[in-house]
Order: sequence, then C-alpha cells, then structure tokens
Amino acid sequence: MLVVGGGTAGTAAGIQSARLGVQTIIAEETNWLGGMISSAGVSAFDGNHNMPSGIWAEFREKIYQVYGGPKAVETGWVSNTLFEPHVADSIFKQMTAAEKELTVMHQLRFVKALTNGTTITGAEFINTKTEESITIHAKQIIDATELGDVMASANVPFDMGMEADSTTGENIGVPATNDIIQDITYTALLKDYGVGADCTLVKPANYNPMEFDGCCNEFCSDSTKLASNVTAAQLLDYGKLPNGKYMINWPGKGNDIYLNLIPLTYEQRQQEIKKAKEKTIRFVYFLQTQFGFKHLDFAANEFPTADQLPLIPYHREGRRLQGVVRFKVQHIAEPFKQSQALYRTGISVGDYPIDHHHRENTNAPQHLNFYPVPSYNIPLGALIPKQHNGLIVAEKGISVSNIVNGTTRLQPVVLLTGQAAGALAAVSVQQNKQPREISVRTVQEVLLKANAYIMPYFDVRSDHKHFDAVQRIGATGILKGKGEPYKWANRTWFYPDSIIASATFTNDYKEFVGMNLTSSTVTIADAVTTLTETAKQYPVLQKNNKWNFLNRSELQRQISDEWANWGFANFDPQRSITRLELAVLLDTVINPFQLKEVDHEGHYK
Repeated sequence: MLVVGGGTAGTAAGIQSARLGVQTIIAEETNWLGGMISSAGVSAFDGNHNMPSGIWAEFREKIYQVYGGPKAVETGWVSNTLFEPHVADSIFKQMTAAEKELTVMHQLRFVKALTNGTTITGAEFINTKTEESITIHAKQIIDATELGDVMASANVPFDMGMEADSTTGENIGVPATNDIIQDITYTALLKDYGVGADCTLVKPANYNPMEFDGCCNEFCSDSTKLASNVTAAQLLDYGKLPNGKYMINWPGKGNDIYLNLIPLTYEQRQQEIKKAKEKTIRFVYFLQTQFGFKHLDFAANEFPTADQLPLIPYHREGRRLQGVVRFKVQHIAEPFKQSQALYRTGISVGDYPIDHHHRENTNAPQHLNFYPVPSYNIPLGALIPKQHNGLIVAEKGISVSNIVNGTTRLQPVVLLTGQAAGALAAVSVQQNKQPREISVRTVQEVLLKANAYIMPYFDVRSDHKHFDAVQRIGATGILKGKGEPYKWANRTWFYPDSIIASATFTNDYKEFVGMNLTSSTVTIADAVTTLTETAKQYPVLQKNNKWNFLNRSELQRQISDEWANWGFANFDPQRSITRLELAVLLDTVINPFQLKEVDHEGHYK
C-alpha cells in the first residue's frame, strides 16, 4: 500500500495500515512528518479535546509525556494542546519507526499518478535531492497530499471552491457556485529572547503598517475594521507554545493571505508561496516595531530551513473528491432526519465549529465563520471515489461540501480520517477487493479495536467500560443521541443513564423487528422480549450456544446472571431499563451492529 504525502492524514494512514500487517510506504516530499501540525507550524489542536480517539489520543498522550502533562501544554488560548512543531515531527517519526511493515521515504515529490483505465496503479516521484525519477506501484494508493494532487493527476472527479445553496441544499447563504477557497497562512514560530534583546528585522520591502489595520484593538483606525477585540499581548498569547515560543497564525488582519495554489504547477506554486512568506515577515516586523516586541525573533533551529520559516504553508482547503457520498451541513446539523443515514457509516469524529477563513478575499461570503453545528462523524463513503479503483482520499480532499470542509479540515479530524483511510486500504489489500466493496462494519470494527470513535458521543468516553457497545449501538440508529452546538467544543449526548420511551424505541427498532410494547417506557422485561422477537426474525441467532432464545424465562435468567458482571445493579424485570443497560444488553446478546449490513448511504441491505 502506498500513501502519497506524509502529512497529518498520511502519517496516520501509514501507521494504521502497517499495524494491520500490510506492507506500507509513505512517500513524503519534505524530511519531516506530520504536515500541518509540524511542517506547516500549526502546532495547536483545534477540537476533539473531549473525544480522545485513536491515533489522535496516542499522539496527544505522547505530547503530554514530553512536556509533563495536560496543564503544561495549555499555554495559549487558541487550544487545550499546544506544542513545538519539531516535537510533533519527532513523535511521528518514533511512531512510524515502531512499525516493521512501514517504510517512510523522504524527499520524494509527487509527479503523476500511474493508471490503467480507471484504476490507479501507482505513482511517479522525483527525488528532490538526487533528481532521480522513482516509480512505486501498489495495490491501493491513498491521496494524502495537501491539495489533492493525486486524484487530479488520475482524472478522478473533484470539486474546488464553493457550491451554491441550490447545489447542496445547505441554505447557508452562498448564492452562486465559485472557485473561491479559504485563505492560506505561512505561519511563523517566534521565540522570546529575553528583556533587552533587540531582534528587530531589517525593514521588509513594501512594508506598510496599515496592511494590518484592525488586527487588534491597539491598532485600529476604524472600529468597523476591527477583526478581533483583543490587545496585542493577547494576540501573541493566542498561539503561545511551551518553552517561550509563539505560533504566529493570526487570522484577523494578520498573516492570512488569499492565494489559490490548487491549479498551478509546482514551479508556479513556489512563486506564489513567496508572497505568503513575505506577508508573514512583514507581520512579524509589524509586531516588533508597532508594539515593542523586539525581543521576539524567529525561533532558531525550529525548522530545518534557511529562512527559519516552516517547511510548507498551512493549506485549509484543496480539491474535494466527488465521492460515493457527499457529506453536507444537513448531515451534521440533523443526522437522523436525512434520507441518507450517513451517521451509521461513521469512521472519524469531530466537534469543532465550521471555521472559514475568507477575510483576505472580499469577493468571498464573509458570514461563514463559526456556523453552529453539533459534533459529528464522517462517513466512510466520503473517502472513496465513485468509479475509480485503487484510490482512497484523505487529508482535506475528502468528499465534503465546501462549507463542511471548514470543520473536517481541522487537525484531530484529519488525523482520524487518515487512520480510517489506512484501515480501509489495508482491509482492501487483505481481501483483494476495491475500497467500495469493503463492508462498512468491517472498517468500523477495525477502528473500534484501535480505540477510535465511530460515533461522536461526549458523555461516554473511550475509557468507559462499555464504550464499544455504545458506539456500535449508536451506529445502528437503535438508540439515537442528541446533538448540541456548544461554544468551541460541540457535543452529541448519548445520555447513558436516561430511560427510553417505548414509542421511540419501537420506531427506531423497526428496521430490525416491528413490535408493540404496552409500557410507557422500555422495561427490562420489554428488552428481553425484544431479544426473543429478534431471534425469531433472524434464525442465525438461534445457532448461538450461549443464549436460550427459545425459552424466554431461561433467557431472562441467563441475563440476570450476567447483569452484575456487566456492572449493573437491581435486575428487576418490571423497572425501566437505562439506555446504557439496553445498549449493552442488545450488543452482547444479539449484536445488531453485525446483524444487518449497511451500504455507504447508511441504508440497511
């Protein structure tokens, strides 16, 4: 299996694939791993603080170990987890080196995809050090490039820019389709060299402090231009890192810039990137001279670059796959009311608001920042092309609407989507099938075994005894959660200790068995009845040697014997059963998650 791009998603994909025993190569252009959270210098995680899932949780725990715990990395107000970029690169290199089936090849710049009809068979690279051409063939390829370059080279259909509301049905307020993408940023990492130090840069060419008018309330000629009502010191503390360093990634009249690099050649991109670097240098000079922060300078040796800037720019958006499914705002806002039950096919989770950066392009709609949504899960079909074989898409190129990209692009989500891409690719190789032929449930089970979330529940965390059961039952739709937009960390509640109205339960269970329950709320006895009625409809259950589905009284006794082992008390058949108890009972005895397969739209087969 080949992963093109050792960025945030690509590194996670390679690790997950190798852990499943599949020989895997990560081909990366730079000599670092981690992409936006290391090479681009965006070393602060946006979101998922309360959903410690999979490789994201592993990475965060290693960050804690480096710095001495969670409090040690709560240094800036943009995030709960901030760190130095070189530490992220080091951790990813340790994680990849631990996988015997994984080979990382650095300094390989992607040139083109190799195809046979509509099947992607490999990729051609150039070694940036030796200028040697290198070809790698693989059974499955993951496009984990920053801008979706592999799918473009292979002529896989994609979208770029904003879709009109009439196209997506999102009703966000985008009147017409356009090619506008989000602003990019060339971040800077500054270090405090102490009181008395004068690190002032040479005045950059074309410097005009009014370029940053409105960046904070201490430099604003017109209150209507104020991008963020913070002081200059607060602007710095936004991205304050451990060890006296500062991430300069300021969106409001700071160092964001509008450049659409997507359709350009490699050489053209490099010319445009210079503009982003120059703006960031001007902004650093502005901070030094306008507010007296002359003791701050580029952090020496943070990046292996001559100009001490990051290795790559921070891309918030690239090409977006036209996938088997398209994930839209309505799927996040009201997942249980859509004709497509995409929530049943979830493979990664996120909780950050929809965050669009368009201030540097006045032609872009300016109202899309922090559109309120609950937490969500990304459907497996968003990673899979409609018709092309041999390719899975990750990073920011998955099949989502432009609006939804504003949240799925963020670091923890991209890590987890990459992990899912690696799982899907590995299973495809092992089963000798194309990705769209792989069972959704198979991929989800692989991820659950890797301690990853497939449902975005806030109140049943991964360290809960019955986490897997709740995740599986949630993914069937039998017990639905409730979403809530909430500040910077949106939520979906499972409500494990609540009881269930019988009418609600029978309506949501009818995809499996139609039943009538006479009690107003579901009792333990009703739950036992549900098991016996289900076994009548699915004879495969009756082959189970553990549970006596043919004798209801005996089945109830068996469950009573297990009740305390599951961590529950008071086995009274006449009392109302809690949602957690019901989830564990259903999952353990009949496992609805595996009883009926779902397609990529979440419909039961």
